[in-house]
Amino acid sequence: MSTTNKPVKTTARPARSLAILGLVLIAMTGLVFVQGATAVRLGLDLRGGTSVTLQPRIAPGENGKVTNEAIDQAVSIIRQRVNSLGVAESEVAAQGSGTNRQIVISVPGDTGRRVVELVGQTAELRFRQVLASAVSTGAADPKATPTAGVSAEVNAKFAALDCTKLANLQGTGTDAPTDAIAVCDRAGTTKYILAPAEVLGRQISKASAGIDTQGGSAWYVSLTFNGEGTKAFGALTTRVTTLAEPLNQVAIVLDGLVVSSPRITEPIPSGNAQITGSFTQLEAQDLANVLKYGALPLAFDRGEVQQISPTLGADQLNAGLIAGGLGLGLVLLYSMLYYRGLGFVTVGSLAVAGSLVYLLFLLLGKWIGFTLTLAGIAGAIVAIGVTADSFIVYFERVRDELREGRTLRTAVESGWVRARHTILVADFVSIIAAVLLYFFAVGGVRGFAFTLGLTTLVDLIVVFVFTKPLVTILARMNFYSSGHRFSGLSAKSTGTLPVVKEAQ
Repeated sequence: MSTTNKPVKTTARPARSLAILGLVLIAMTGLVFVQGATAVRLGLDLRGGTSVTLQPRIAPGENGKVTNEAIDQAVSIIRQRVNSLGVAESEVAAQGSGTNRQIVISVPGDTGRRVVELVGQTAELRFRQVLASAVSTGAADPKATPTAGVSAEVNAKFAALDCTKLANLQGTGTDAPTDAIAVCDRAGTTKYILAPAEVLGRQISKASAGIDTQGGSAWYVSLTFNGEGTKAFGALTTRVTTLAEPLNQVAIVLDGLVVSSPRITEPIPSGNAQITGSFTQLEAQDLANVLKYGALPLAFDRGEVQQISPTLGADQLNAGLIAGGLGLGLVLLYSMLYYRGLGFVTVGSLAVAGSLVYLLFLLLGKWIGFTLTLAGIAGAIVAIGVTADSFIVYFERVRDELREGRTLRTAVESGWVRARHTILVADFVSIIAAVLLYFFAVGGVRGFAFTLGLTTLVDLIVVFVFTKPLVTILARMNFYSSGHRFSGLSAKSTGTLPVVKEAQ
């Protein structure tokens, strides 16, 4: 039998690859402590969280009708708002039937109160011309001068309006855009009579939060209108520019309360506007998030915010961890029994992969709100098998090269050339499946898909940056290159024992 020991050219520097990987692990560990991300965030099924029920509010004249289409649209908008805030594994669902349908929002962890309060806003944004304004003194003003062109009812409400009362600062979002209204500002210091709305929130195409570094680091919300909104806003600002105060002010009304009422000094035909109003960074970002997905089609009364218990509990979590531990243990046992010395490469690779995945879980929980559920744990368990497949493919390719008569050093390199294509194809199939599941599924399946995709990517990194370089280094050691019977590369293990023919 002819042998081929011609070395395969390689530019790999295994020691450098291992050193870089070590530095990355150290850097990620340091980042975990700097970010304060020292615990994995658990989902509703494992940890519990915060829950609230939203009850549709029946406005006068609606005859008690709440359509299924309106409820479904509200569920979709609220789910988008929650996801935009980086809250993973939350649940938004409609319950009940007919006129008794409600929306239940459940958010993981004990910090979900802000999210629950935010997503229930109707976010009905309207731009109205200011017809009259006055400082709210906390008492009715029966001698207030009636505003021309406004009904006696609205003038009377304006005169009696007390913006120091909490009930008048709740907002409703149920005011008709075609009516003139008397309302308060958010701070409770000023009351207004406002003309019918000329620009509506549905005419907004984009919304984002920004900071004015030249104006004292004040936060604002930047708006971009669609074609219809650009035309309407341009006409509104052009008309009021030359009017006297307060008629030259345009009030920005959100859910029935005035956020700000800037004076318009020149026409704004560009279709861009800013909402200011002494926002904090969090307030500006929250407002931009609720506006960009549109207003809720219904107004809701918010029920009591409650803490909810884990839906699965400690028993199921322990069962999942035990299953994962058994799977990992069986993979390691098989590797040590079948590959012997090479089995230590599997142990080391899985240890590095596990460390990378754990650190990523910690950091992603801090950065994007990633939460781990039982479905996510299942995805990580499946990935153990994907990772083990990569090792087996490589080890068997090396054995094939040895059977063809190559030395171990040459077999390690040529076997890698043949194995890496198979590894890449197999892992990319898993990644594609995970991506499709993530975007086309809902609920726990998305958690499964995310962890499966993430751990498969980690497998690729570990195989290329740790497993291959480590095998290259081990091939230089006499224990492995000499084919020791416990190395996993002996003549018996690789099937290269000479064949003895029996005498005829």
